[in-house]
Amino acid sequence: MRHFLTALVAASALGLVPAAGSARNIVLTNDDGLTSNVVALYEALKAAGHDVVVSVPCTNQSGQGAALGIARPIAPLKNACLNDAAQPGDPGAGPMTRAGLPAVDFHYVDGTPVAALLHGLDVVGKARWDKAPDLVLSGPNEGQNVGAIILSSGTVSAAQFAAVSGIPAIALSAGAGTESANLDNPLSDEVARLTVDLVVHLEARAGEGLMLPAGLALNVNFPDQPAGARWQLAEIGTYNAYKVGFTTDMAATASPMMQMMAKSRGMEIPALPGVSFDFNTDTPAPEQMNDESVIYRKAIAVSPMQPGYAYPAGHAVLTRDELTALLPAQAQ
Repeated sequence: MRHFLTALVAASALGLVPAAGSARNIVLTNDDGLTSNVVALYEALKAAGHDVVVSVPCTNQSGQGAALGIARPIAPLKNACLNDAAQPGDPGAGPMTRAGLPAVDFHYVDGTPVAALLHGLDVVGKARWDKAPDLVLSGPNEGQNVGAIILSSGTVSAAQFAAVSGIPAIALSAGAGTESANLDNPLSDEVARLTVDLVVHLEARAGEGLMLPAGLALNVNFPDQPAGARWQLAEIGTYNAYKVGFTTDMAATASPMMQMMAKSRGMEIPALPGVSFDFNTDTPAPEQMNDESVIYRKAIAVSPMQPGYAYPAGHAVLTRDELTALLPAQAQ
């Protein structure tokens, strides 16, 4: 994966990158920062001929939802961004300074996921294309976003913000095992390959039109082991893959999942009040078997979402057959 980036940087410097032709303009964002997942997807999209700009938070912003930080100036960095995307003293938002990344394409914001998306749309994308992109891809997240937790997901919120603005948008989430300190995880490559399959399929269906029907966004969740997984239409539903609640002592009630999350961020769990987080081991009810919280464990769960809170007036609700047609053909 890194060999592709090295070659791309060299080609960019020499002006040898081929013209995009009929390629789509894509803003790639997330709520995790510079990760193996975002690098792998960037590479795969570029290899497929698309023009891609990356704009992600400086540090992990999971759980920040649609927060914006309105009217809060972003000062120069006091600490390095995740995976050395930028260093102390660098501006609060701008091109990444990590060696080996095409700075013209990779950008960071010391802020929320939606702030990072806006930087990609209003600053980087506008300078590149002078118009809105054809598609916003948010993710792939390190960990699935399914059930009620999507309401606080920065991954899903960034996609929602783009969709409400009239831009086709897809939230993407993979397993927690896609984390990687060296930005080179084989699982990330497989998720990226499958995502490009979805983009190619949607592009072929759309022709010169919008890549998704008006008033529709997608929440896509890959299983922990994505190789060979089938695409399956899923409902957001009522079964929750995670149990979220408030506790008066986070240290005393920390689940293995919370301990793993704290360790990955180099943090200690304090004996203080806070929100607890754990896997849900309850058995789904029969009517919940098509929920994305169930489907993602065995297939690629593709869930239709309406942007915001109301279906746009004048647009017909799509049938299940019409929604199923948005999925790529199944591997034989």
